Amino acid sequence: MSAALTDLGVAELRRLLRARETTAAAVAEAHLARLEALDGDAHAFVAVIRDEALVAAAAADRALGRGTAGPLAGVPVAVKDLFAVRGLVRGNGSPAFAGDPPATADATVVARLREAGAVVLGTTHMHELAFGPTGVNAALGTPRNPWAADRVPGGSSSGSGAAVAARLVPATLGTDTGGSVRIPASFCGVTGLKPTYGRVSRAGVTPLAPTLDHVGPLARSVEDVALVLQAIAGHDPADGSSARLPVPDYAARLDRPLRGLRLGIPRAFAFELIEPEVAAVFETALVDLREAGAATTDVVLPSLAHANAALGATILAEAERALGSLLGSRRAHTGLELRVYLALGKMVEQDHYLAAQRLRTRLYEEARAAFARVDLLVLPTTPVVAPRPDELLVRLGRQELDTAQAITRLTAPFNLVGLPALALPCGLTSARMPVSLQVVGPPFAEDRVLAAGHAYQRATRWHERRAPFPEPG
Repeated sequence: MSAALTDLGVAELRRLLRARETTAAAVAEAHLARLEALDGDAHAFVAVIRDEALVAAAAADRALGRGTAGPLAGVPVAVKDLFAVRGLVRGNGSPAFAGDPPATADATVVARLREAGAVVLGTTHMHELAFGPTGVNAALGTPRNPWAADRVPGGSSSGSGAAVAARLVPATLGTDTGGSVRIPASFCGVTGLKPTYGRVSRAGVTPLAPTLDHVGPLARSVEDVALVLQAIAGHDPADGSSARLPVPDYAARLDRPLRGLRLGIPRAFAFELIEPEVAAVFETALVDLREAGAATTDVVLPSLAHANAALGATILAEAERALGSLLGSRRAHTGLELRVYLALGKMVEQDHYLAAQRLRTRLYEEARAAFARVDLLVLPTTPVVAPRPDELLVRLGRQELDTAQAITRLTAPFNLVGLPALALPCGLTSARMPVSLQVVGPPFAEDRVLAAGHAYQRATRWHERRAPFPEPG
């Protein structure tokens, strides 16, 4: 029974727990046992809070017995190491914070997970201070990609993606500044959502670039992601950027068909630089979408071609300011990569930053015009499958690109404009590495994005493929 429990996602566990076919204590024990057996190899978790988790599970069982349980009662979760979790040091993926005192309060989203009855198991590894898309962390160790030990898990929410794929926990939270939820979702073959900017509070979360940062869930299915989003979304007075808008019932809106949905493909941009196998898998996904009733058409957003440069200027300038003040004298204890990025941030001139913001506005207007013609945009999540840690350059067609630039090419534009973007598995390459489909919607149209993703998953079942991660014993 323990092994079976760790194979289940959020929605399946909720059904079992509410039917009293298992207990929150049994679910917690099963996941803690798998963690103990496998995380030495997976290296997904920074800290595991076993005793606190068992206390929370016992409380969930009591609430389930009384009929007063929250929507995630008894469901295990974990959060990235830059979320404040009471009783734990917020390490931010860096040795620079090793001597900090434990947090005395939870980040808003962690508190909301607890209020919903979720059982927090601990915190997950990450790229140092969230500044990188590979997940490689030289100082604290890189989580294993459960699909291939010699490939990166994607970052910066590396441990969050790896933990879900390795079935150590059914759902996690990450952050996404240039793709850092969607990239690990892509490379680890799971489902991840970057909500609209302002949909989810960032209070109690270490910032990287405040106008680009988003908090989002990773899980095994769109249904699971919708259930977690429901628990964490909504206005927060502690976060001035959070939107004062009602939160729909995402799960209730999932069962809308693809038939009649208009999908726009930014083909010229997406296919300009892409691995042939990724392009082929994506084309098959388009066939599946059309067979399920969706209509597809090509769209052109000219500013997409310049989005990575605009994001680069924005993230470098904002990160130097946000992290510089956070680190202070501790900067010397960070890794070389981070120090280089912070030094580059000082070189971004005001004119460069303002030009990036003008490009940002143009891209938003182009996206708004596109959404007058189509309901959603679809494109690959990443133009490459997970590279090896030592691959500093990747060849796409006749060009060699910096690996970080290549990885973020198709995700970064949607951080600039703050649109909701969903990553979900859509196939495997000949080397059995996952490929991911990205679905992008208008502002605060998470319900539409999630419904399309859910319909695709019901039609294809790629999200049910398991990574070949070794079992205990």
